[in-house]
Amino acid sequence: MSSLNRLALRSLPTLVAAQQSFSTGAAAFSSSYARSFSRSSTPLFIPSHISTHRQFNNHSAMRTYASTPSSQTPNGSDILASYSSDSHIGQDVAHAMEMLAKADAVCFDVDSTVIDEEGIDVLADTLGKGPEVTAWTTKAMDGNIKFEDALAARLEIIKPSKTDIANCLEKHPLRLSPGVDRLVEALHKRGTDVYLVSGGFRLMIEPVAEVLGVSFDRIYANTITFDESGDYTGFDSNEPTSADQGKPKALTMIKEKYGYKTMVMVGDGATDAQAKPPADAFVGFGGVVARAAVKEKACWFVHDFETMIDIVNKNSN
Repeated sequence: MSSLNRLALRSLPTLVAAQQSFSTGAAAFSSSYARSFSRSSTPLFIPSHISTHRQFNNHSAMRTYASTPSSQTPNGSDILASYSSDSHIGQDVAHAMEMLAKADAVCFDVDSTVIDEEGIDVLADTLGKGPEVTAWTTKAMDGNIKFEDALAARLEIIKPSKTDIANCLEKHPLRLSPGVDRLVEALHKRGTDVYLVSGGFRLMIEPVAEVLGVSFDRIYANTITFDESGDYTGFDSNEPTSADQGKPKALTMIKEKYGYKTMVMVGDGATDAQAKPPADAFVGFGGVVARAAVKEKACWFVHDFETMIDIVNKNSN
């Protein structure tokens, strides 16, 4: 799985000469990324919807319960009882499992959750600013500093241009976390809406969303601003995810706009834990980095997506 789990970035066009607005440039960038991926003669990542043989194969810790339509979702205690109880940790695992079983919307953090690294750290590393920026990222994800302060500090250190971002992704394509593609596919198949809610950068997230089949209007992330030459000028502080408590704000906006009844947040950081409420459950993800503060707050803390995939598949219409 891991050897297939890299997004191919080839034939990226030079972005420096673009005289378009940022939004147009970002769309063009993402479209080019996707075309490059589809042309790759040696695919490094195969979306699960075209896979002919991917199946969940970790049955050792599981018993079975009958697949149940979402309108007749079993209670969380029954779902939890169908799995080995000593393999699950969290403040209220049964509740989180039940919420996932009947969720009509699931929101994912991106860095260290959907992808197996922190995008801003990868970008900083390619610009020779890795250690300095990583220190700020750690503070932000552990909840030791306001997110907006960490975001501003990191961007001031690297000041990335459009060309810097393109070069970064070409040299170091972002990698999906194992299983996240199958989880998103299972949610979509069930009719559950998927959102990417991130403190990362829209320009780097849109290509990932395109591969996962998540529409761009379901991305809530930060927007870097550039001048007409593509040089960095700042970031849009009006984005809800640009500040501390931004993720609960974003989820509130989503829930109120679309009227979702049951929403689950999945992520690795302290800012993700803040999203419950309005999320009905928070699933902490420790498959990339296991943060003690997140584990303490999570309704359910997981190290991979396999049980989540199983629950979604067994509770589908």
